[in-house]
Amino acid sequence: MTDHADDPITATVIQASLVAASDEMFAVLRKTAMSPIIYEVLDVGTGITDKDGELVSSGAGIPTFVGVLDKAVKRIVGLHGLDSIRDGDCFVTNDPYYGGVTHLNDVVIAMPVFAGGECVAWAASIAHWNDVGGRTPGSMAVDVSEIFQEGLRLPAVKLFEAGRPIASVFDIISANSRMPDFVRGDLWAQVAASRKAETRIRQLVETYGAAAYHAAIDDLFREGERRGRAGLGSIPQGVYSIEEEQDDGAIWRASITVSAERFTVDLSGNPQQRDAPYNTSRDGAVISCQMILKALTDPTLFANAGSFRALEVVTEPGTIFHAEGNAPHGYYFETRIRLYDMLWRCMAEALPDRLPAGHFASICGTVIAGDHPDTGRRFTMVEPQMGGWGATAAGDGLDAMYSTSHGETFNCPVEICEARYGIDVGHKRLNETDEGQGWHKGGKGLSVNYRPRGCAVLSAGYSRNRQPVWGLAGGASGGTNGLSVRRRDGSLERHAFVSGLVVEPGDEILIDTANGGGWGQMQGRG
Repeated sequence: MTDHADDPITATVIQASLVAASDEMFAVLRKTAMSPIIYEVLDVGTGITDKDGELVSSGAGIPTFVGVLDKAVKRIVGLHGLDSIRDGDCFVTNDPYYGGVTHLNDVVIAMPVFAGGECVAWAASIAHWNDVGGRTPGSMAVDVSEIFQEGLRLPAVKLFEAGRPIASVFDIISANSRMPDFVRGDLWAQVAASRKAETRIRQLVETYGAAAYHAAIDDLFREGERRGRAGLGSIPQGVYSIEEEQDDGAIWRASITVSAERFTVDLSGNPQQRDAPYNTSRDGAVISCQMILKALTDPTLFANAGSFRALEVVTEPGTIFHAEGNAPHGYYFETRIRLYDMLWRCMAEALPDRLPAGHFASICGTVIAGDHPDTGRRFTMVEPQMGGWGATAAGDGLDAMYSTSHGETFNCPVEICEARYGIDVGHKRLNETDEGQGWHKGGKGLSVNYRPRGCAVLSAGYSRNRQPVWGLAGGASGGTNGLSVRRRDGSLERHAFVSGLVVEPGDEILIDTANGGGWGQMQGRG
């Protein structure tokens, strides 16, 4: 084996191979998972970190999920100590207070990778599991006041020790899910993904040597920092502030300070954490800030720990953006997407020719659980919805896209929905409203009609249900997101956040997502 530590070509090969290994993780997870939310919607993230948890490379999937992985690994290392972690160990966490970052449905599997007796990397993935217990099928209840009510907590515990599964942990996971066969299948898919990356990383170290491997990672971090700081130089220096009213009447605030060296987001002065599932962890707030920085400085697929070295985030413990104690997190994603959207608006109003108007800014997560009317098998459909994106100075917004933080995901095909869940889809089409007018128009939202053929239980969370999508540079707002249930007798029930709602055969679930905001005034448009 030749020492390639100072060879730039070798460094490039190693770096590209690490990106490819993350992509292979994603492919394995997609092909082996049990749940459509993983293999169809791609509600996952995969990545590789260095031994300390610094992000090296990532696969496809949800960008904010990729942002979880380095933070999860750092928490695992901090809790267990790198000196006590051995080859063949594997860890699991879903708890936002123990590196899980998001909510209990999103489970992180992290495996240390050893080569030559040394821990050189971690292979980690995160995926949404259909059910981890809690008050309601699908584990996404709105009527909770503590995290204990939301389901099974896995506080960064060992799943494997020295290559051997810890049977009691597997048993605890299975016993706490209404769909144990699905959680077991999805768990093993994540383990298989980590093992694939482990094989690739060991091959790299064996082929090129440990010195060359570590040098390539150091060079990768330097390149990420160089690109991030170069992009930072393109943003006018100054202080940008915003206050925004939310659907519940609360006022959120943010201040962004751009200097030659730092991009500082100050989230001080925001509402106190709630005894309801609308909190996010500090790590979750940091991810929103990382995403706006990345969009402004280097909007490419290239991302690693170096990309964010110019970022500083200020939060106050005990607030909705830095929840502590036992605060619940079930609908954290609505808080985080609205934070991201607010930061986007803050910068878009300062740079209207560079950034688009607002988009529908909600995951519009829709969970329908029940027994299949034909087979009797229990199912849980987890379906984020699509909506309109904002117009830009250059053109109209995009129709029926996922939220900007949801990334490279897909909608579940109608055929899968009807076959796997026994839910007929009356229609799925672009909505017919005219919101989002302007010199350039916002993209169209979506109108969906679900008709369960058996008795089912509905849980959902729709933000921007009262405060409309914002337009830019004089463009009109894009409307609001809405969810309703039309009963067999013709009565209509409107909801924004709901769980445990029984839907009978003959009832219809009606979904309308907002158009994107318009850009510029209408005058002069031909």
